[in-house]
Amino acid sequence: MRICFRFIYLFLLGVLICTIVSACSPIHQSATSTKDLANCRVVQHAAGETCIPNNPQRVVTLWGGTFSSTLALGIKPIASTWIPGEPFPEHLQGKADGVENMGFEPNLERLLLLKPDLILSNTRLQNIYTQLSNIAPTVALYHPTPPTSWQKTLEDLAKILDKEQESKKLINDYWQRIEQLKQAIGDRRLQMQVSVATVDPTFEIFIYGKQHPTSIVLNDIGLQRPPAQNGDFFTQANISYENLSDIDGDVLFLSYRGEEAGKEALEKLQQSPLWQQLKVVQQNRVYLVNSDYWYAFDILAMNAVIDDLFKYLVNTP
Repeated sequence: MRICFRFIYLFLLGVLICTIVSACSPIHQSATSTKDLANCRVVQHAAGETCIPNNPQRVVTLWGGTFSSTLALGIKPIASTWIPGEPFPEHLQGKADGVENMGFEPNLERLLLLKPDLILSNTRLQNIYTQLSNIAPTVALYHPTPPTSWQKTLEDLAKILDKEQESKKLINDYWQRIEQLKQAIGDRRLQMQVSVATVDPTFEIFIYGKQHPTSIVLNDIGLQRPPAQNGDFFTQANISYENLSDIDGDVLFLSYRGEEAGKEALEKLQQSPLWQQLKVVQQNRVYLVNSDYWYAFDILAMNAVIDDLFKYLVNTP
């Protein structure tokens, strides 16, 4: 009798444990039950597969490129990671109104309080994928380092969100703008050397190589690059004042973050005799632009770059 009672006790304890484990299992796994399949789609991604809502209403993005691409596809996230305490950049304003800035790294407690119905994460955050999945269905998008292809990011995300038609339209519109710009500039683009450099808040200068998304836009137009920027690299930092010739060209787009920082950086450069010797300076073809989109990796940023190219290249000799 005692053995029988002990067996029943252990059996009931096992049932209880299984019930608790099942109740606490990740949402993205339990969401694939027969009952819920009608309200969600199973999608493949870098961390496996997840059944996500057919029409997610409370989306959270955990990378800037994903955030911008999600906006471009017509979905406004309720929150996203971004630079702590700073507004979303100018080229996103109007589209990003009301989106909560969660800072650089996702706070799991804050995420739980937001009650998302879909989290768009990436492979950089694979160490917390399980915790994210326990909060809401989570998709891990591939996050290359450095992130070079805005088009692949857009297309991968469009498949996840069932927005492939919207993605195709955005890409087609991009190529139409490229063709319009090529026609507007004319044959000058085949000889024009366009230099792109950034000055950071510490006054460090770095140049853009062929792998950078902005460089790909310039290449799509057929614009030429200075010899130092023709290499198969993303960016090259620590351009010294002695090597300022690396940023020379027929046109120089000098990017910065923040208007005051840009003015201060330019004033510092102007104090150097080597700066004054640059051909692009002597011809007055230096244009200050915003690195919020010149250094970014999404379709909205690339369109903002194209806006600047129309502005500064079309009506100049």
